[in-house]
Amino acid sequence: MDSSNNGRKTGLNLPAGMSGSSLHLDAFSTSSFRSTSNLSSPSKATCSDRFIPCRSSSRLHTFGLIEKASPVKEGGNEAYSRLLKSELFGTDFGSPSLAGGGPASPMSPSTNMLRFKTDHSTPSSPYSPTVLGHDLGGYSEASTPPKQTRKVPKAPHKVLDAPSLQDDFYLNLVDWSSQNVLAVGLGTCVYLWTASTSKVTKLCDLGPNDGVCSVQWTREGSFLSIGTSLGQVQVWDGTQCKRVRTMAGHQTRTGVLAWSSRILSSGSRDRNILQHDLRVSNDFISKLAGHKSEVCGLKWSHDDKELASGGNDNQLLVWNQHSQQPILKLTEHTAAVKAIAWSPHQNGLLASGGGTADRCIRFWNTTNGKQLNSVDTGSQVCNLAWSKNVNELVSTHGYSQNQIMVWKYPSMGKVATLTGHSLRVLYLAMSPDGQTIVTGAGDETLRFWNVFPSMRTQAHVRDTKVWSLGRTHIR
Repeated sequence: MDSSNNGRKTGLNLPAGMSGSSLHLDAFSTSSFRSTSNLSSPSKATCSDRFIPCRSSSRLHTFGLIEKASPVKEGGNEAYSRLLKSELFGTDFGSPSLAGGGPASPMSPSTNMLRFKTDHSTPSSPYSPTVLGHDLGGYSEASTPPKQTRKVPKAPHKVLDAPSLQDDFYLNLVDWSSQNVLAVGLGTCVYLWTASTSKVTKLCDLGPNDGVCSVQWTREGSFLSIGTSLGQVQVWDGTQCKRVRTMAGHQTRTGVLAWSSRILSSGSRDRNILQHDLRVSNDFISKLAGHKSEVCGLKWSHDDKELASGGNDNQLLVWNQHSQQPILKLTEHTAAVKAIAWSPHQNGLLASGGGTADRCIRFWNTTNGKQLNSVDTGSQVCNLAWSKNVNELVSTHGYSQNQIMVWKYPSMGKVATLTGHSLRVLYLAMSPDGQTIVTGAGDETLRFWNVFPSMRTQAHVRDTKVWSLGRTHIR
């Protein structure tokens, strides 16, 4: 029997070059098989021939297996559809070798499948190039594309000279206010740099017999506290550049300051922490004595309920609002604890960093005093700051890398490592919008880095005032 006769008998339109001998014919009785395919001869209702191609060498699209696109039901199971296609047509269905390579083939996937479509005629067809392309690429409505890693610029976008910025691990000479003004202690003077205009203002000069050891803005950003070499704590009106208060009490330099909503805490080389209340006339309202060496780290929790302090005695202490004794004594660090940061995302979560002999960032649950995690950073930890926009934190380091590192929490995977300072990065502050950090070092430079995403990119956030270096605008 020749191929033409076979074609008339079975109703099959054979591709060119294929003979009848290559066909496998199976006969089915009417009782066991009722043909619904247009492949059977219309003149014979009692018997039908079925063509079984060899998929490894044939071209499926030439046999008209797809007559009409099946509409996708609302709420249909796409994963089940893909599995069904794989079982019916094989895992190699849709590959370029089966499709014949022709650009006009209705089943040929586009080589640039994720960039443009090659067939717009049947967008709802489950075999359309767009859907097929997503299957080949591992993307579908039922699976989420892998999230791209956020890129952090490796170079600072602004560098400012900061002559006389001291290379002293125990001082805190840089702070950025909520009103977008940067305060920097340089020698005996404090300078204000307005980020929106780049205007520089000399706030004060303490004179030849004193020096600036710490600066800290109030949370509202209107008043700046200054700790001095002689142990004083001064409060200045940053808007009017006027001193409003001077408080004594420390015997020697005041190297660290921390504001809560109403209380200003100061830590000194005399090992004491003084609590100041500007609403009363006394220099201080209480004294916290718990450290055995200089207090160099001090931070209030975001809810004002707890105060964390770190010292050169390698201790991390936690105090509550009313106690005269620490409620927690955390002694796992083996070097001075200057770097302290409270998480803005979880109450009672505290991070601390140790000096050269320790090099670790440790995480604590202050509710029960347990250490949650410890990460060896490989170098002296000088500062920590937690992002308010995302659950990440930044650390600055000294010996021997002098780098800046951005971490994801709680995995502590590294997002970025930034370098540029030639000496240890002792000073760190964050912009009001939470996107930019400024770092300072004994190399007498201030460097500005864009490290965190904006609040606007996060889900379910409210409108906020956005400050940016060089200009101020409302989004």
